[in-house]
Amino acid sequence: MAEFDVCLIGGGIVGLATAYQVSQKNPELKIAVVEKEASLGEHQTGHNSGVLHSGIYYRPGSLKAINCREGKLAMEEFCAVHEIPFDRCGKVIVAIDESERSRLLDILTRGQQNQVNCRLIDGDELHQLEPHCAGVAAIHVPEAGIVNYRLVCESLGRVLTDRQCRITMGAKVNQVTLRGNETLVGWAGGELTTRLVVNCAGLYCDRVTKLAGAKPPAKIVPFRGEYFELKKDAEHLCRNLIYPVPDPKFPFLGVHFTRMIQGGVECGPNAVLAFAREGYTKTKINIGELCESLTYGGFLRMALKHWKMGAGEMWRSWFKSAFVKALQRLIPEIRAEHLVPAPAGVRAQAVLPDGSLVDDFLLLETVNAIHVLNAPSPAATASLNIGKLIAEKIAARQL
Repeated sequence: MAEFDVCLIGGGIVGLATAYQVSQKNPELKIAVVEKEASLGEHQTGHNSGVLHSGIYYRPGSLKAINCREGKLAMEEFCAVHEIPFDRCGKVIVAIDESERSRLLDILTRGQQNQVNCRLIDGDELHQLEPHCAGVAAIHVPEAGIVNYRLVCESLGRVLTDRQCRITMGAKVNQVTLRGNETLVGWAGGELTTRLVVNCAGLYCDRVTKLAGAKPPAKIVPFRGEYFELKKDAEHLCRNLIYPVPDPKFPFLGVHFTRMIQGGVECGPNAVLAFAREGYTKTKINIGELCESLTYGGFLRMALKHWKMGAGEMWRSWFKSAFVKALQRLIPEIRAEHLVPAPAGVRAQAVLPDGSLVDDFLLLETVNAIHVLNAPSPAATASLNIGKLIAEKIAARQL
């Protein structure tokens, strides 16, 4: 008989939120979380800029749209109950000139379809909200906010421990083997058996899927998001959250400004191919992982399609002056001397064999597992609702 009913692989915010929701819905189930690092939320979660997204950008009816809207409310409620600071500070999405107005209106329509509290404002009102921001018009989203997702992970970990969930740290899973009605999950120095695996391994979710004997429909390609931070004497240039009108052909939101709940203002990201799945610096290289990305047909097709934008991102990565120029589109007063390097993050982007970037959350169900195969932004915002969705799928299996 299996030791556990459900084993979550991955101790980031999606894995922990899923374990939390499973324990809420089915408190009788025995739950384990296995995490390869020494602390929770070390990778995508711990490098998150902390935005509570409103759901304005996402295709109506998509998993991102549905789970972001409901997940944000659940996250705010969780933070209120567990005394985690958060701030509904609001954001503006800015059209710099008239050429961007039609795309801005498209986003407004999408936000309204997603029932986001948002409205179109003119340049004068934009400058009342953000006096140093350029632009002829903007969408004001007052319900967008900020939080520290590391604190959320710590709180989730405490709740799960109180609920007798076993959390094993320093356990890099290297075996997921189906044996009759149970699955063996193994790592160096330990193992457990479970009736069901939930793969929330983030940057390594496709590899864990293969370990479990399934074929992932997409491969994870890591993109490093590079940031600067405003020096203290320049923080007044940004009051809250300032975003550009995004390019609809690309999944990234463009270089923007983010006030952080713990203080400071982050500027970025600049998105470039990471040379390792956990390649947080330019010098961190994993030859095997880099070759895996560069020889993947899906990545090559994507790179060919988006080469011009990719070249611009690489140029900004190596030349601070180019990064500053991109920031000056939103805040013309920004100067190079206002900026200091900030820690980078790595986005686990699922890429299909045809070169398409998976735009929505992606789940794969097998006989012994549920695999979360694409959960980039706004996954942190949506995590409690993603967890609820998975908990409902687990309940339907009647473990």
